[in-house]
Amino acid sequence: MRKFIFILISVILLGVTAYFIFIYYVPFSEGYRSGELIKFSRKGVLAKTWEGEISQGISGAQIFQFSVQDSETEVIEKLKKYQGQYVKVTYKERYATFFWLGDTKYFIIDVVQEQSPHFRK
Repeated sequence: MRKFIFILISVILLGVTAYFIFIYYVPFSEGYRSGELIKFSRKGVLAKTWEGEISQGISGAQIFQFSVQDSETEVIEKLKKYQGQYVKVTYKERYATFFWLGDTKYFIIDVVQEQSPHFRK
């Protein structure tokens, strides 16, 4: 009976660990988005996370919401600097997220400033 309980608990722990590793390390997709960075803030009650929004249309009709992990300090500093400007972000989409990582499934891994297509000379 003890051996059965030990095996059962081991299988459950192994399954939960495999789930967390899969969610964290295996991206669903990777890609790029461009738009005006309209919001970037640190929010949360129990776990503070960096959250932001990019407007992808002239009237803000399409909003791309994203998260940034605390370990991405260079990206965080760039996003603070580029607030209100046109940017191109590189992201990884995960299958799911954990509350201590962010609110969205989209995690920014790089950001560059770009010229807005609406105001080209």
